[in-house]
Amino acid sequence: MRWPPNKAWTSASKIEGYRHFEAKRYGGQKEERWVELFPVNDKNVLIRVSWSELKARNKWTSGWLQLPKDENCNSKT
Repeated sequence: MRWPPNKAWTSASKIEGYRHFEAKRYGGQKEERWVELFPVNDKNVLIRVSWSELKARNKWTSGWLQLPKDENCNSKT
């Protein structure tokens, strides 16, 4: 995967109640790289994810995936 990464990301599980995120800032070097993401529905929430975690396909997918219809995007569960 290239650096800096794409702007849009989908988490495999909810984080702070959200699954769709957008990159805000990038930082670090080599194995210490990180990306700050915010949910597209709440720009006040900010999470920092290591680059190695973001590349893990079982945790994150580059781009916004369509969520199952039965998943409520607004609930924190």
